[in-house]
Amino acid sequence: MDFLSDIEIAQRNEKLDIREVAAIAGVDEKYLELYGNDKAKVNYNLLTDTDKPDGKLILVTAITPTPAGEGKTTTTVGLADGLRKIGKKAVVALREPSLGPVFGVKGGAAGGGYAQVVPMEDINLHFTGDFHAIGAANNLLAALIDNHIQQGNQLDIDVRRITWKRVVDMNDRQLRSIVCGLGGKPNGVPREDGFEITVASEVMAILCLSVNLLDLKERLARIVVGYTRDDKPVTAGDLKAHGAMAALLKDALKPNLVQTLEHTPAFIHGGPFANIAHGCNSIIATRMALKLGDYAVTEGGFGADLGAEKFLDIKCRAGNLKPSAVVVVATVRALKHHGGVAKADLNNENLAALEKGLPNLLRHVENVTTVYGLPAVVAINKFPTDSDAELKLIEAKCRELGVNVALSEVWGKGGDGGVALANEVVRLVEAGTKGPDFVYPLECSIEDKLNAIVTRVYRGKGVELTPAAKKQAKQLEAMGFGTLPICVAKTQYSFTDDATRLGAPEDFTVTVRNLKVAAGAGFIVALTGEVMTMPGLPKVPSAEKIDVDASGKISGLF
Repeated sequence: MDFLSDIEIAQRNEKLDIREVAAIAGVDEKYLELYGNDKAKVNYNLLTDTDKPDGKLILVTAITPTPAGEGKTTTTVGLADGLRKIGKKAVVALREPSLGPVFGVKGGAAGGGYAQVVPMEDINLHFTGDFHAIGAANNLLAALIDNHIQQGNQLDIDVRRITWKRVVDMNDRQLRSIVCGLGGKPNGVPREDGFEITVASEVMAILCLSVNLLDLKERLARIVVGYTRDDKPVTAGDLKAHGAMAALLKDALKPNLVQTLEHTPAFIHGGPFANIAHGCNSIIATRMALKLGDYAVTEGGFGADLGAEKFLDIKCRAGNLKPSAVVVVATVRALKHHGGVAKADLNNENLAALEKGLPNLLRHVENVTTVYGLPAVVAINKFPTDSDAELKLIEAKCRELGVNVALSEVWGKGGDGGVALANEVVRLVEAGTKGPDFVYPLECSIEDKLNAIVTRVYRGKGVELTPAAKKQAKQLEAMGFGTLPICVAKTQYSFTDDATRLGAPEDFTVTVRNLKVAAGAGFIVALTGEVMTMPGLPKVPSAEKIDVDASGKISGLF
């Protein structure tokens, strides 16, 4: 049997007309705004027009990522298909992919194998233009800031303390730090500036955390863009930018409806990275999935120390969401990598290395059950090279924590390969839960919140704030921002702020070098280690393999 790539599998799939998918979900055509025959936006008025009780929310998270891969999105899609196989009405809610990773190294965000959302080429490339709208709104605000300064600076903005950056949805390290406004007085006031990737924009976070259009506009007005020369914050509302920004975003706020390969309805909306932002899809899309399905299956980016923690402490607080169960995705190969095995040797049975890497999985599982207070199941994304002895070892260690293991074979079998996982999820949901528990109360100080995350979730000794970060914490609390939740920006490859420390390290501190308020999004960003908000391309970018033929058929996209 010939091996098919993800894009070949997707292109051979017979998609339903999106109106048929909407009918499966229970969406009346009056709420649809069609983008061709296979994707549509759904008007947010659907949420206020229905009184159907919410379904059950299932969060899919994972172990600490490795180059060996975990398959979180693939498992999320396959679980929803598996739930439909056992007679449950399931709807998926995922993030939109960023062009940066698509053309870089990580890849897309449409799943893989026979557990994908389609049309995967559109989803991974321009889709319905949401990211372009977010970039335009972000850069409109940047242009208004510089124009205000050029036209007399009535607000007395300190050009050395402008915190708002321009964005582009591409990995472009050359733009991280720039000098702009050169060329004389007609071209603006010279100053240092920089770019972030679009997914790191606060506008992206605001779009994902807004509950309606009015909320979106109010959040945009609260964005702090910089400070005056006497240390007072300047907002987008002060610049009268929020109305025009909201106008650019009014359609982007509507969730996008597509389908899985097995025609399960799927909302794909918003796309912040969980290492530099809160890493979850939009509240509106999640709420739609809950209204339309008995089970809404969603995911948090990267490992449970990042996406799941932010899902609970930021998104659940903002949207009053309560997950009923959590799936923690792992692979034997990735756990052996955490145990010190080189990528080239991961196909060989190695129980010693697996046992050495297992604490990473067990720490994430224990966080879910004891820190977050939610029932969990471990989904082993099965590879043909996994030995029975390796699988039994994982199962035994997880059962010591009172958590079951389900094999996920959705990559090769689609929904049929997710039935075992689906049955365990249903069992957990029907058993009930009192969670979620938050990692910290909002009333405690910024430093205490950071310490709670580092000690309770990462299992380190504590946080260390640089002198600059200590000063920023004091200033932010004095301005009234001290009760906001924390969004830690750190490497996704380790519990620590050092990407090289794999497994489940102990006896470490996390250094916070910078604190910045995202007042519109409603959280404080804590930058740690060397994490950057503008990635760079690898030595051999994925863009080099992507092509299109004379008929418009795309190839090389995974």
